Amino acid sequence: MISRDDIRRCYDTIRPYIRRTPAVQVDLSELDESATALPTGTLKLEQLQCAGSFKARGAFTNLLLRQVPPAGVVAASGGNHGVAVAYAAHRRGVPAKIFVPTVSAQAKIERIRRLGADLVVTGERYADALAAAQDWEQSSGAMSVHAYDQRETILGQGTLGLELAEQAADLDTVLVPVGGGGLIAGLASWFAGSARVVGVEPEGAPTLSYARAAGRPADAPAGSVAADALAPRQVGELVFPITQSYVGDVLLVDDASILAAQQALWQAFRVAAEPAASVGIAALLAGVYKPAPGEHVAVVISGANMTAAQLG
Repeated sequence: MISRDDIRRCYDTIRPYIRRTPAVQVDLSELDESATALPTGTLKLEQLQCAGSFKARGAFTNLLLRQVPPAGVVAASGGNHGVAVAYAAHRRGVPAKIFVPTVSAQAKIERIRRLGADLVVTGERYADALAAAQDWEQSSGAMSVHAYDQRETILGQGTLGLELAEQAADLDTVLVPVGGGGLIAGLASWFAGSARVVGVEPEGAPTLSYARAAGRPADAPAGSVAADALAPRQVGELVFPITQSYVGDVLLVDDASILAAQQALWQAFRVAAEPAASVGIAALLAGVYKPAPGEHVAVVISGANMTAAQLG
């Protein structure tokens, strides 16, 4: 398990390299004229983070708390983690080799290249890129920076919880996107029961839902419009016990709801978010999560590495 003191120490280390992203209070009913039952809530705008997503927190934690070898770092990613590791490596002046699958969004691929990392596009899904990255780690001596299933990665993502708790002190519930689970494990480690943490997954990529049903990490489908960010084969081995202790529920949303939420965020609040970052809003608009009267809900908007054309 990871404690609040662990997360505080981590935050002190990475703070010079990351942004303290805003948390804004909004009337959630503005997202949809028919959603009048939705309360005032808080959006944690992590798409404004360095490299365009929360992943920068975990990337810098790895590069600052571990000894980086001369061969540099290697990472497998659906896209956002690769951008973050490339960015952190660029800032720290170390070599980076990034493996992504063909499902990765072109905007993320191009950003990794612009940051100077050695990029390899291989395989159809994240699991294929991970296998290739592990081979490179063994042959090159590079340091692996795992996208979610690594203590340092979870620690870094937990700093988002520290910030959010300071920015919105009376939170009841936090809706969190789930892929491999590093973000929700970090947030759950911070809140540890002081606020209800609820995961939201695409129906086509239910990694944590499958794990909870099986009682352990288990292979899940890897589809959905959010597949470049929320579709590993399994939730992390380190992640799972943390979620079992501190995550109240895991909800599923379909692709149509995800895309509608992405458009609603832009139309109502001019918040640009990629599909994976919109799943929490999708849960509210589709009625998958129904806040109680007076409940203070925060939604993590986790990233926006996409093209402007996706906003419509």
